[in-house]
Amino acid sequence: MSQKTLAESGTEGAVEAQSAASSKRWWILAVVALAQLMVVLDATIVNIALPSAQADLGFSDGNRQWIVTAYALAFASLLLLGGRIADLFGRKPAFLIGVVGFAAVSALGGAATNFEMLVTARALQGAFGALLAPAALSLLNTTFTDARERAKAFSVYGAIAGAGGAVGLLLGGILTDALDWRWTLYVNVAIAVLAFAGGWLLLNNHRDATNSKLDVPGTVLVAGGLFSLVYGFSNAETHDWSSPATWGFLIAGAVLLAAFTWWQTRAAHPLLPLRILLDRNRAASFFAVLISGAGMFGVFLFLTYYLQLNLGFSPTKTGVAFLPMVAALMVTAQVGTTMLVPRMGPKAVIPLGFGIAAVGMAWLTGIGVGSDYATAVLPQLIVIGVGLGLVMPPAMQMATGGVAAEDAGVASATVNAMQQVGGSIGTALLNTLAASAATDYLAGKDASSKLVQAQATIESYTTAFWWSAGFFAAGTLIAFLLYRRGVPEQDADAAPVVHM
Repeated sequence: MSQKTLAESGTEGAVEAQSAASSKRWWILAVVALAQLMVVLDATIVNIALPSAQADLGFSDGNRQWIVTAYALAFASLLLLGGRIADLFGRKPAFLIGVVGFAAVSALGGAATNFEMLVTARALQGAFGALLAPAALSLLNTTFTDARERAKAFSVYGAIAGAGGAVGLLLGGILTDALDWRWTLYVNVAIAVLAFAGGWLLLNNHRDATNSKLDVPGTVLVAGGLFSLVYGFSNAETHDWSSPATWGFLIAGAVLLAAFTWWQTRAAHPLLPLRILLDRNRAASFFAVLISGAGMFGVFLFLTYYLQLNLGFSPTKTGVAFLPMVAALMVTAQVGTTMLVPRMGPKAVIPLGFGIAAVGMAWLTGIGVGSDYATAVLPQLIVIGVGLGLVMPPAMQMATGGVAAEDAGVASATVNAMQQVGGSIGTALLNTLAASAATDYLAGKDASSKLVQAQATIESYTTAFWWSAGFFAAGTLIAFLLYRRGVPEQDADAAPVVHM
């Protein structure tokens, strides 16, 4: 065989190997996306099932919020620890243990015979989710090193992170209507079987921070700080802003997080190396994820109430009503990450997305007691979806891109923590403001009149929408000021490809 023929056959073999690795990468994306969907679903899927679960298990209205809050508390407080565990002990075991644990405690929650059993299962779901979510995102960051492929992968991941809440509402509605509230938890077992099988076959164990040690003081400080912050905002919904249970925990959270930041400058093996936060584009991206998380919950939470209580939609129909927003978000996620940001840079694209979302939210405040979904809700949802699609996937990509491989897990965890804390802050603030608006509207009016009551609820929803629009408007300004001009540089050596 001639040298030329040998060279040609060698080139063909290299191309085939590269093609096989590339197709394997896309299967890894499918597995990671499935696992991420399971984690994001569980922030909202149980919401629609809560009335049925409450009737079945007989717990009080006051306890009802803890079914949602227990998940958020455990998830937010343990995320940075989960991310560091993935870096230290390998992403494959962290991912697989997270998937199996999540499925097991979901089954426990589905089989719950009382409130205590259900709330424990939800807290454990949050704990395993905190191990699973950073491992999944950092796998994506280290698997896709080509700039174009990474942009496509993050557009899919970001769209799922953004739209998963709406998909949770749809799936929660269908399962509750067709089967039973318990299936909103049992469904995770089916998703987990697929994610585990894919992870076991496709992932290779790769540890990038093998010489590091776990930062125990940092872990305690940040877990305590995030717990106090989320717990304080959650208490604002049920207590009052003047209650020590609210401001006491908020102050404690701020103090603990300040102590954590100080400790990270002293620790030999910091849990969150501050070099991750020093890049302007990355810091701007963390803020963008935080603000979009805070504003987005206004859409899901209050629009769910409006569609079901005011327009008489069933749980399933409510979920379907959100799908146009999901579709718009997924389309612009692809356009934003693969075409706009690489050409125009984040300083042009992300503030534009926030601006569009703010317009959509402000437009949504036009709803009334007898409004029609097709004219008063649908176009506005599509506009909001377009805006968020230009914010979340590019911000998530920029928040984790360019970090050293040994920091990929903890950078990913920080993104998830920002979204979770943003969602908790947004939910608490908007709930409190909406309740105050309804009370103010009823003052001096005939509260026994059904029309007056309906108008009061509309007043509460529109107040929440105006505040969400305000969050997005603030996001426009902050993103514009913080992001650097120009197209971000690609650092090919930052997060090397996982050895396959």
